[in-house]
Amino acid sequence: MQVCYLPFDLPLAQRRFIRRSGARLLAVIETELWPNLLHRAKRAGLNTLIINARLSEKSAQGYARVAPLTRSILNDIDRLACHHQADSERFINLGLDKDRLEVTGSIKFDIGVSEQQATQAKQLKASLGQTPIWIAGSTHPGEPELLLGAHEQVRKSYPDALLIIAPRHPEQFDKVAEQLTAQGMNFSRRSKGEHQGEAVLLADTLGELTMLYGAADVAFIGGSLIERGGHNPLEACAHGIPVLSGQHTFNFDHVYPALINEGGALWVDEHNLVDTLNSLFSEPQKRADMGASGLKVVQQNQGAINKTLALIEEQINA
Repeated sequence: MQVCYLPFDLPLAQRRFIRRSGARLLAVIETELWPNLLHRAKRAGLNTLIINARLSEKSAQGYARVAPLTRSILNDIDRLACHHQADSERFINLGLDKDRLEVTGSIKFDIGVSEQQATQAKQLKASLGQTPIWIAGSTHPGEPELLLGAHEQVRKSYPDALLIIAPRHPEQFDKVAEQLTAQGMNFSRRSKGEHQGEAVLLADTLGELTMLYGAADVAFIGGSLIERGGHNPLEACAHGIPVLSGQHTFNFDHVYPALINEGGALWVDEHNLVDTLNSLFSEPQKRADMGASGLKVVQQNQGAINKTLALIEEQINA
């Protein structure tokens, strides 16, 4: 396997890139519609495939404003696999032939918890003791102070409650540690080893978030109390735990509606987060029901990867 950077979307650069790559198929993941890349691929005789595509109403309006360019781009696409029927209709309205479309669902649902992750999560949860645990995953600047304030309030009802906070980016690890110190909250760092009953566990490690969700009773998904667009809640759902999220989730508007409608997730804000957490900690059956609903949504929407692989094979052999 070879890995390289895609060149700037300039005609000569793309022509040379495609010629030297020796590719038989151009498969673009998600809606990265670079006009010169697609055009030069078609000129070189490659089939072109867009996979895991989604198109929001806002993005569709943007493409509609440059309709001639959009139609030219769409004419260079042989097949497009999108998330939902709504995405399909927007692409058709922009000019893509419906015979080139297939609704495969989102590959983000094809997620699972490995045996190793499940074992590690179980061991970590046991080491943390019989205490209410919630995790705030993929937090962004502007959120930790709100979440830490909420945790202080939760501990008035549940004095031994633990918050695992996992900043989205490594450069935020020390900054969140400084916030914890400034707010006078005792905490431990995951990178330093054992947790000794502190109020907060700072997840300052990489590659562990999916496992850490499994050690918690409730998950809050970051990037959603601020206008960031949210992050993937399905890793938490795969562990069968309830999901909480702010309402700024436009990056995952293909995921949250089903979770909310089926009861696997709840919208929260800085005003009702504490009451929601206290309610869930006091009702184990409600947590179990929400977790089961979220896991069911994940399982019912799986299969996009196999459908996508079939499309790739079809286009390679076409």
